[in-house]
Amino acid sequence: MASSNSTQQDVNKPAKRKPVFTKVDQLKPGTNGHTLVAKVLSSDTVVHKPRPSSAHNIKPTVIAECLIGDDTGTIIFTARNEQVDLMKAGSTVILRNAKIDMFKGSMRLAVDKWGRVEVTEPADFVVKEDNNLSLVEYELVNVVEE
Repeated sequence: MASSNSTQQDVNKPAKRKPVFTKVDQLKPGTNGHTLVAKVLSSDTVVHKPRPSSAHNIKPTVIAECLIGDDTGTIIFTARNEQVDLMKAGSTVILRNAKIDMFKGSMRLAVDKWGRVEVTEPADFVVKEDNNLSLVEYELVNVVEE
């Protein structure tokens, strides 16, 4: 009787969802949960706050803007702290559970504590560099429903 009981528990366990890989040109403002493979084209550190000498357990804050892309387009990825070390120009990364942040009216891709940045095998696609989604400016329009 115990053996039939254990198989029933396995059935009720939710199966892990297979990641659905998104292409850069499918990213839209206000969306999240994206998994994508991208090549890092460049990485520029924009914020580097050394930790205050009084606080020994606070890590320095490092933020880098990285231009990443795939065969459909490019977007700026905001890398924070440990992510900055992974986002080296020329490397291929898998971004899991990435979200779109809006910054001065343009899209930025980011991975927060609920996501993951992984360096992976070099991808064999050519980055489409003439379609930078971060250069598209969006205007916030409030829709009034009647």
